[in-house]
Amino acid sequence: MHDAYEAISLLEKLPLKIESITCHDDILLVGTKESHLLQYRIRRKSGAAGESKFDVQLERSNKNFAKKPITQLSAVPQLHILISLSDNIVSVHDLMTFNLITCINKTRGANLFALDVQTQKSLSGEENHVLRMCVSVKRKLQVSFWKNRNFQDLTEMNLYDIPRCMCWCKESICVGFRRDYFLVKINSGDIKELFPLGNTQHEPVITKVANDRLMLGRDNMSILIDSEGQPTQKNPINWSGIPTQIENNPPYIIGILPKFIEVRTIETKLLIQQKELQHAKFICQGSGSIYVASINFIWRICPMPISYQIRQLLENHEFELALRLAEMTEDQDEEKQKRIHSIKNLYAFDLFCQHRFEESMHIFVKLGTDPSHVIGLYPNLLPQEFRKQLEYPKKLPDLEGGELEKALSALQDYLTQKRNELLSDISKESNKELSTIAIKEGNTTIKSKKQLSQIIDTTLLKCYIQTNDALVAPLLRLKDNCCHVDECEKILKKKEKFSELIILYEKKGLHEKALHLLMKQAARPNSPLKGHDRTVQYLQHLGADHLKLIFEYAEWVLKEHPEDGLKIFTEDLPEVETLPRFKVLEYLEKISKDLAIAYLEHIITECGDVTPEFHNMLAQSLREKVQVLMTEYLQSLPEGHLPSKAGQEPDKLGEYRRKLIEFLECSQYYMPERLLTRFPIDGFYEERAILLGRLDRHEQALGIYVHILRDDTLAKRYCLNYFDRGREGNKDVYYYLLKMYLQPPPSSSLGMSASQGIKPQQNMTAAFRLLQEHATKIDVSKTLELLPTSTPVAEILRYLEKVMEHQATIKRDCQVLKSMLYAENLQVHEQRMFYQKAKVVVNDEKICKVCKKRLGNSAFVRYPNGVIVHYYCCKDPNKCPED
Repeated sequence: MHDAYEAISLLEKLPLKIESITCHDDILLVGTKESHLLQYRIRRKSGAAGESKFDVQLERSNKNFAKKPITQLSAVPQLHILISLSDNIVSVHDLMTFNLITCINKTRGANLFALDVQTQKSLSGEENHVLRMCVSVKRKLQVSFWKNRNFQDLTEMNLYDIPRCMCWCKESICVGFRRDYFLVKINSGDIKELFPLGNTQHEPVITKVANDRLMLGRDNMSILIDSEGQPTQKNPINWSGIPTQIENNPPYIIGILPKFIEVRTIETKLLIQQKELQHAKFICQGSGSIYVASINFIWRICPMPISYQIRQLLENHEFELALRLAEMTEDQDEEKQKRIHSIKNLYAFDLFCQHRFEESMHIFVKLGTDPSHVIGLYPNLLPQEFRKQLEYPKKLPDLEGGELEKALSALQDYLTQKRNELLSDISKESNKELSTIAIKEGNTTIKSKKQLSQIIDTTLLKCYIQTNDALVAPLLRLKDNCCHVDECEKILKKKEKFSELIILYEKKGLHEKALHLLMKQAARPNSPLKGHDRTVQYLQHLGADHLKLIFEYAEWVLKEHPEDGLKIFTEDLPEVETLPRFKVLEYLEKISKDLAIAYLEHIITECGDVTPEFHNMLAQSLREKVQVLMTEYLQSLPEGHLPSKAGQEPDKLGEYRRKLIEFLECSQYYMPERLLTRFPIDGFYEERAILLGRLDRHEQALGIYVHILRDDTLAKRYCLNYFDRGREGNKDVYYYLLKMYLQPPPSSSLGMSASQGIKPQQNMTAAFRLLQEHATKIDVSKTLELLPTSTPVAEILRYLEKVMEHQATIKRDCQVLKSMLYAENLQVHEQRMFYQKAKVVVNDEKICKVCKKRLGNSAFVRYPNGVIVHYYCCKDPNKCPED
């Protein structure tokens, strides 16, 4: 409780008995039982320090105002009239002179009236006041409106009982009877029953409050309803006794009880003050003044200064009411807002201390309170040196267990909202300083957006660690996360959140730390980072800017897990694609030849790299690998056993030999002249034959196939691949093969040593077979010169027949072609003659179809339909101008 009002005695022991009171401006009107009307002027004494703060003057005493007691008075200063009820009839007097304006005879028998004054603005901006009156005449309600200095009838309704009190609310009138309340609709005449008065015998009480609501008394409670009769507040207002009169004076309501007046609030339903005023019976207010009267006494109820009330309320932790009062002050806007913000901060802090965390955070968000001060409310979230600089209005609550978790959950929502606001603010005005307020005046606030973002994100991480650690990784993955590295590193290490720590390092560009941690954790059996997979993934995304780091930390993976390690350089990722291939290859060669070969195969076959150097390097690497394996293979062969054919060797040798041969056959980008010198002449015969073929040295290549390898199938396949009648170097490959059969070269020219014991021999059978199978691909004259003179004609008869058939076919084809070309020539001549026979006559009268001028000696154009135009008038040769 606090002192909201003080009661100042104005009149004591009045010799007349008061029946009714009303007021306007500084005038108090008193109606008495003796039918006198008294007018008092109440003036506040300036600088008065005595008991009485007001000067009370009786300005007028009208003894002839009425013949009977004045039971009800109501001043309408907007219209300068005074309405009274005396002798059961309603009368209207002039407010200044008390002269009778009208006596409403129709209201004879009235016991009660209620007024409704509405102010309306016209289109010209003038204010018009509309007065409506409802009079209770026995069991009827008479509704009228004031016009032309008289009340005009509006409507009339019958009731089941005599009303004891009435009050207007928009287009309805709430009526209180002896036992219950009803709501009467003026426009439709509908009557709605509300609820009974209660068990205690007392008079009904109806009071109008803000927002078109009514307060209805029921025993020691007051129930709030709207103009439709619906309750507007879940719980009623409970009084200390049964009030006989209630007056609304926001933010308070004042009730008259038998022994005192009681002050309460509506929304919070707080008991504010009880002031002893014996036998108080009447209450009225007008122009900011409140008067209370008993039969012989009159008091002025004066509100205490708002600043004084606010101080009391803050001491009592009644922050909501303090805010209501602060909003009602007439201070300058800046000072007013400063006070409101200060109270709201204290209110939010108090809610936090009451463990109403969500409500507290909601207010802090609206106020723009410094987030670091809000974080400081929680234990162990702010760095200790920073936390020591903050002070709070009182000791902070101890939070633990479920309450701490609930508090942290509210803080997470608060920080997330502040983070989004801050990011939006940063994107708009990155250089502008922050404007935040402190919970307690005097505390330093943070102005730097970057520093505040760092505090917010770091605190969010700490909250997630304690409440829901699954949210830590998504926070760290955010592109704009501002977590403080040292703080977060310390927390994550303590909680052994190594996966999240890797994300932190990665996002902050601390790649060496991340890779070092991954390498250490890879060997730990129970670590979530066990194994090499995370290291491979991390290295794959670093890119060419961190090549040195990639080479440093890829080595241990490549040595322990070569296949997976190679993926660091071969995965289909943009970062991997940009790595410098020559440097990668050089690095892999130092670790393992096999890795280098695999890498070269990848960039050539998968990536389609056509760099000749890479193709040469792959061929050379495969050759070196085969040579080493071949040496081992030959040493392991039992004496007398011949080695297998190329590519059919066992195990790795056969695999690599096949790869080498296939690559040499398929690749078009290596440089054979360079490779040929690397292949020994006493080995790698298949490979050398392929290279010789690429250099168009077909005789040597075929000599290897025929005389060294003794494989006619390979020789014929070679000829099939290279034969090209239109190319000078390749049209005689079958002739070279025939030559190898008929005129074998010396062993030295084929790269064979005498120790090998291989001597090239003539093979007439293979030669005759080749002539029969490929007769049309070998030059006849060269063949006949090559054949021995002792060759029987019968052996080459079939060859000669095929040649002659082929020549005859060619001759016939040429004759047909000649005839067709001749016919075509005749057609062209015929067409030319047809077009040449057309003539054009141009005389002095010939007019251009476009410009309508004579053609004269100018150049002209003739269209197929005979139209002639100037050459410069021909815009489109394909479109003839219209006639």
